Amino acid sequence: MAEIKDPENTLILETTKGQVVIQLLPQVAPEHVARIKELAREKAYDNVVFHRVIDGFMAQTGDVEHGKVGGNTARAGTGGSSKPDLKAEFSATSHIRGTCSMARSQNPNSANSQFFICFADAPWLNKQYSVWGQVISGMDNVDKIKRGEPVKDPDSIVSARVAADV
Repeated sequence: MAEIKDPENTLILETTKGQVVIQLLPQVAPEHVARIKELAREKAYDNVVFHRVIDGFMAQTGDVEHGKVGGNTARAGTGGSSKPDLKAEFSATSHIRGTCSMARSQNPNSANSQFFICFADAPWLNKQYSVWGQVISGMDNVDKIKRGEPVKDPDSIVSARVAADV
């Protein structure tokens, strides 16, 4: 596991493929980081599937409304949380391998709980999506996540915790 320098701004995902450690970027997207931490502390991301996983692009998860293991995951990707949508926090931070960014609809101010992790550089997303984190350990586990749109028998986040709380 990577050395955790700032536990309050580090997210630890235990997935069905192994651990993924994400350095949160509050200086880049403070409201999005606050939301990710809030949902993690509420255990909202626990048992949420990776519902859209495109080889060479990204793995999407975070639908806390419809994406729970054992639920009707056919609707995963259509929901969010009960919290209000977030205003976009676009930045000059590039979408590179391991970047964590918020998913949204066509409305730039519609990010809520869903997010994706980039498998590879995706420069066309730059300044279009709110980057909130960077994988610092466990990208090999992200690479193992089952692909599909939608994914059949999807992998999931077993738990998501802020490192300061572990």
